[in-house]
Amino acid sequence: MNLQYKFAFFDEGSIREIRRATLKAVAIPGYQVPFASREMPIARGWGTGGLQLTLSLIGKEDTVKVIDQGSDESVNAVNIKKLITKTTGVDITDQTGEATIIQSRHRIPEVPLHPKQILVLQVPIPEPLREFEPSELETKKLHGDKEYSGAWLMLFEQIMKYGKTSTGADHPVTVHDRYVMAPSPIPRFDNSKLHYSEALILLGAGREKKIYAVPPYTKVVSLAFDDYPFEVERIDGITCRKCGSAGVFMDELVDEETAEKYHLCNDTSYCLAKMNERLG
Repeated sequence: MNLQYKFAFFDEGSIREIRRATLKAVAIPGYQVPFASREMPIARGWGTGGLQLTLSLIGKEDTVKVIDQGSDESVNAVNIKKLITKTTGVDITDQTGEATIIQSRHRIPEVPLHPKQILVLQVPIPEPLREFEPSELETKKLHGDKEYSGAWLMLFEQIMKYGKTSTGADHPVTVHDRYVMAPSPIPRFDNSKLHYSEALILLGAGREKKIYAVPPYTKVVSLAFDDYPFEVERIDGITCRKCGSAGVFMDELVDEETAEKYHLCNDTSYCLAKMNERLG
C-alpha cells in the first residue's frame, strides 16, 4: 500500500486528542465536547468535523461509505472518499451493510444500522439554542441548568404562525432525558432512527469545534407538545418511480417532458439495491 500521506493524515497527538473528546462525548450523551479542530485539506463547512472523526477512528481493516444528502456520488461525497483513500488505503463501499464507518451529510441511511457500525454525521451548527441565544457562554449555562424554554418557545411560535412546527430538518431532540441536541440537518423522517440505534452515532462540527454523540441503545425523543405531536414528512401513497419502494424518504422531481411530478428514493444505494432485487 503506497499512501500519498501519513496513515489517516493526522499525527498521533492529534488522533489522541480527538479520540479523548469522542470518548467524553460518548460518556455524556448529547453533550457538546469542545475539541481543537484541525486544519484540513478541504474548506470548513464541507465536512471537516465529520472527516476528523472518521480519520481519528479508522483502521486498516475498516470499510468506509460516504454519502451526501443520500447520494454516494455527489461532489462532496466523492472528494471526501478520495481523501480517505489517499490517506488510508481502506476499502470504499456504496453498500450500507458492508461499511464499518459511514460518514454522512444530511441523511441517515434507509438500511438499519447494526452494532458493528459507526455513523459519523457532519454538522454545520451543533448548538440547538443558537437561534435565540448568540452567546456561547449563555448557552453553556442554559444546558447546565437544563433550561430549554427557548427551544420550546421557538416551536410554540411556529405553531402559532403556521398551525404546526415548521422545522424541515434539524428538529431538536432530547437525548437520554437530559440534553437537548441538534441532530444535524437530517430530515424529520430520520429522527426516529436515532432512538435506540444499534450503531454508535457521532456528530462532528469542524468550524464550531464540537463533538457530540448518541451511544447505542440510547433514548432519543424529538421535542413536541402533547397536543401537537411530532410528525414526519408525509410519505403515504408515495412510491419510487425507479424501484417501486414505499415508506422511505423520497425526493420530489418534475419530469421535463410532461411537467408531471414524480418521486425517487433519496438514498441512491438503497434504490439501486431494490432495483437489483426486482430484476434478479
